[in-house]
Amino acid sequence: MSTRRPNFLIFVTDQQRADHLGCYGNTQVRTPHIDDIAARGTVFEQCYVASPACMPNRAAIMTGRMPGAAGARMNGVPLPLDSRTFADALREAGWRTALIGKSHLQNMTDVQPSWRKGEAADRPQARREDRDSPAYEQESMVRWRDPDHAVRLPYYGFDHAELCLEHGDEVGGAYDRWLLARCPEAETLRGPDHALPGGETAAPQAWRTALPEDLYPSAFVRDRAIDWLEDHAARGDQPFLLACSFPDPHHPFTPPGRYWDMYRPEDIELPPTCGPATPADTPLKRALHEELAAGRRSTAGSRVIAVTQDEARAAIALNYGAITCIDDMVGAILAKLEALDLARDTVVLFLSDHGDFMGDHGLLFKGPLHYRSVIRMPLIWADPQAGAGGRRTDLASAIDIGPSILARAGLAAPHGTQGRDLAPASTPATPRASVLVEEEGHRPMPGSGLPKVRTLVTGHWRLSVHAFEEWGELYDLREDPDESVNRWDDPACATVRAELTLELVRAMARHADECPLPARMA
Repeated sequence: MSTRRPNFLIFVTDQQRADHLGCYGNTQVRTPHIDDIAARGTVFEQCYVASPACMPNRAAIMTGRMPGAAGARMNGVPLPLDSRTFADALREAGWRTALIGKSHLQNMTDVQPSWRKGEAADRPQARREDRDSPAYEQESMVRWRDPDHAVRLPYYGFDHAELCLEHGDEVGGAYDRWLLARCPEAETLRGPDHALPGGETAAPQAWRTALPEDLYPSAFVRDRAIDWLEDHAARGDQPFLLACSFPDPHHPFTPPGRYWDMYRPEDIELPPTCGPATPADTPLKRALHEELAAGRRSTAGSRVIAVTQDEARAAIALNYGAITCIDDMVGAILAKLEALDLARDTVVLFLSDHGDFMGDHGLLFKGPLHYRSVIRMPLIWADPQAGAGGRRTDLASAIDIGPSILARAGLAAPHGTQGRDLAPASTPATPRASVLVEEEGHRPMPGSGLPKVRTLVTGHWRLSVHAFEEWGELYDLREDPDESVNRWDDPACATVRAELTLELVRAMARHADECPLPARMA
């Protein structure tokens, strides 16, 4: 067994369901390279997000802390710059640290929130720190129009960072500069106005990009990761952390070249719950489907929408194409790792920041209905020193990823870390009894208001409490894994609901912030 300090190679995708991988049981999407990571490692079947939105869950992954404790409770609220991430800890202990691709720890757009603070905009904030300042605009698409703009290093612990901003074929940041250096006319190849003919699709937010495969953002992550690995191999024996973070398969759906029509919508198997709402569904789900039926639905943006079965099939087909494209890029990076003789000392992880409804319950994208399609995330851990660990069915959380990496590196997690070491080589003696999920948002929901949801997931049940609603959600995951029958108002489940509500309160109390430590007795 090697005594060298381990390297860490982390593959991250954006808004990918766990079951949109072959190794998670999907028989349609082709992901041979990611499946190979799974065959060599451990697949976590029940890993859940800390929040089903990009910024808060990425902050939770990096810090090992729930979004509320980490200070990034929703999209639009950047992670405080004084946060200590697992990349910080590795860097301080002598690891080279690099991020290629999407970070999204700060805001990328200059679009104002749907809800602009209301009367709070006229009052000073309770915290003096201004997170609407240049220090928190390092990922801003507007800032990156300045050719001299760059992130300040180290960036949340990464001493090398080449960022992708936004999604589809209109990605900005370091990718934009890389692209224009290789293809000065690239602006005539991107976006729906320059889409190739023959790209008719029922999927919302989709067009057939004119960008060739080797100039697409996923190829940028591949090429720059390979370049970084080659440079690292020439430097010597210092261990490394390399995060390869793909902006896909998040919408808009623009898989390039052959990936566009690699999967035919008519061949796609829909989730069993893909269909219209029923009177027994939650008011929010019914309101979303009423928007669709009345022709009032807007398909712009990232808010959850209701879709037809044809739209769902088309979206899933393009989603699969983007995922297979990513899989090919992962394969190329792994081949380079092997060629450079780095694989035997490198722990490889594959994960996504959260899922997507992708037709579940007739919905698309993400939103404050915590079906497992959205809150369950893929997590694969392959350690060459541990070998294949099979499949883990105990509960895991996004906040466990950072502490597990630090434990494998032989480092203590910072005080205030709320996650735990997953000990990937074996099932822990004391598995988690539950996982807590937080969600807050600034997009008002139809028939509802601003989302503020707390969810508790156990091995048996999923309970979701909506702060401003009389209704809630309770699903028996053993008897009803598709979450099709809400037992919230079922008298037969009254005791279960009460017990889970108490456990939710306890989980929220356990995850109250313990940082900083008291400086004195009083």
